[in-house]
Order: sequence, then structure tokens, then C-alpha cells
Amino acid sequence: MEPVILDITDVLDLHTFQPRDVPDLIDDYLTACVEKGLHSVRIIHGKGTGIMKARVRRILARHARVESFTDAPLASGGWGATLVQLYPEAASTG
Repeated sequence: MEPVILDITDVLDLHTFQPRDVPDLIDDYLTACVEKGLHSVRIIHGKGTGIMKARVRRILARHARVESFTDAPLASGGWGATLVQLYPEAASTG
């Protein structure tokens, strides 16, 4: 299967992706964001039962490029989205 090329913006909506692809997708996305100079991004995982949110947050908690994360404000998705602060590229390459 051919890779999907996405424009890198400060928002990643996971609704169109298969759950099995989420870990690699988030890793690639965060790396691309730092390379592009984006240090504050929003990942939309949806509200649902909270399973995807928990999975996303486990990935973020272990990711070397992630400085912090929190629920998005209500106007930006509330608990259906997570705001992520990323370390600048120099800080993440250690």
C-alpha cells in the first residue's frame, strides 16, 4: 500500500485512520511538526468511550518530543482533543 502524504498543520484528526496505525502516525506527525517549527499542536481523538484518548495519551507520555499535554479548551474539542506542547528540535535530539 502506498503511504498517504498529508499536509502538516497544527491539527491531526485521527477519525480517518485505523487504530492500528495510530502509534506510528503520531510518531511521524510529531517529528514532522518539530521539523516544520510547530511546537503546539492539537490531536483530535474524539470523545467516544475514551479508549482512543487513553491510547493517544499513553503514546504522548512516552514520546521524547512531547513536553506536555492537556485537554483542549471546550471551543477546540474539549475532552475529545488533546493539546500537545513539543520541545524544539534541538532539545528533543538530546
